[in-house]
Amino acid sequence: MELRHLRCFLAVAEELHFARAAERLHIEQSPLSRTIKELEEDLGEQLFVRTSRSTRLTRAGKLFLEHVPRIFMALQQARDSVKAAAHGFNGQLRIALSDGITPSRLPALLALCREEEPEIEIRLFEVPLSQQIRGLHDDLYDIGFVQSDEVGEGIVAEAIWSDPLMVAVPARHPLLQHKRIPLREVLRYPLVLCCPHACEGHARQVDRVLRRVDMEPLIAERVASFDLMMALVSAGFALGFAGQPYIVSSREPGVVARPLEGRSPLLTTYLLRREGDASEALCRFIERVRGLGTPEDKELTVSAGENSVDEGAEP
Repeated sequence: MELRHLRCFLAVAEELHFARAAERLHIEQSPLSRTIKELEEDLGEQLFVRTSRSTRLTRAGKLFLEHVPRIFMALQQARDSVKAAAHGFNGQLRIALSDGITPSRLPALLALCREEEPEIEIRLFEVPLSQQIRGLHDDLYDIGFVQSDEVGEGIVAEAIWSDPLMVAVPARHPLLQHKRIPLREVLRYPLVLCCPHACEGHARQVDRVLRRVDMEPLIAERVASFDLMMALVSAGFALGFAGQPYIVSSREPGVVARPLEGRSPLLTTYLLRREGDASEALCRFIERVRGLGTPEDKELTVSAGENSVDEGAEP
């Protein structure tokens, strides 16, 4: 098995069309078909079912597809490590990000890393939670940030900081008459929430909050980013749920943050790593992260959430 076999397999698996895959690879269709046949003979399994009208993956093909992209990612990381060494870096930290990361903390963390250890190259990967967990197991990432501790065996999940979960409300909305909005009142209006595939951990935490009352939420839209959520809220399309820093840092002027009635629920961010000993550089990185999530820092965040409720215009 050679890399050309894997490149051809990946192209056909993603296109599910031999002609388009051949065009993408800049080769003729017949050598592509021969390459796939060679790969299937090497594996001893059929990877595609091909008819005159369609091409689809077999069960073996689907399982193979789960692994092939990680091979190319590992190869690219090896190349990047060589380039980093050539440019004077003396080590590398591969950090996976899922569910977003508090806007105010990521720049501060990266700046601190650059100040204290400029010889360590920092590489960031935005991936779904499931991909992050697989990548940690496969040594594609050294550490990750998520908003879920449901990560299975072999992974350590450490709660590092929490942010108040707030309601993102359009300016001049009737709910702004409340300094703290009852959850039942929120659920009377359409909601724009994060897509569970793109922000799985965040979606789980918000879903637990929504289940506190016996009302079915009216979900108008699922989005893959907080920026799009804030844009839809600003346009008056729906209400949103996000951590207080996301709303405050939003570039959309027509969005107001309001806490829920009662004790404000918190969105918790977790630091993930493989079980076992960590490198010295990784241990130092973890200590920096913990420094950004001290109890005093959390109290300031909650206080900021309390102070933000009067921002924005009243209806």
